[in-house]
Amino acid sequence: MKKIILFTFLFFNVINAFSQKQMPNVTLTSDSNKSFNVKNDFNEKDKLYVFAFWATWCAPCLNELDAINEYYATWSAELNMELIAVSIDDTRTQKRVKPLLNGKNWTYTILLDTNQDLKRALGIANVPYTIVVKNQKIVYVHNGYSQGAEMELYNKLKELK
Repeated sequence: MKKIILFTFLFFNVINAFSQKQMPNVTLTSDSNKSFNVKNDFNEKDKLYVFAFWATWCAPCLNELDAINEYYATWSAELNMELIAVSIDDTRTQKRVKPLLNGKNWTYTILLDTNQDLKRALGIANVPYTIVVKNQKIVYVHNGYSQGAEMELYNKLKELK
């Protein structure tokens, strides 16, 4: 009986892992106080949307976004992609977001997930966490960042284009 339960559990987890999940119907506010629904506002056909989850206290997150920023203009044009940087800073650290952004030259859309609604809906445990969405389906997920990982992302985006 234990083997059947274990097999069933593993089977459904594998099926779930390989199924293309859609973005949840969650509305977030941008750093300029504009509302965006992540499911409905980022849905241009065949465009790649890269959702990069980050926080002000996460050095690897900032390193990743800085590294991608060097290539972002080229990648956007070549791959028809857009990066949405989703801050998961909560009410205690949210006040650090705008000063940090003032020191950065990021041209990304910045969304604030202060209640961590999107983070919870996607089951994200830690940052940096990157999700690529195409035609409203999650087509790639990556957790963590190390130097050079931005080129791995670029290669994956080329495959998904």
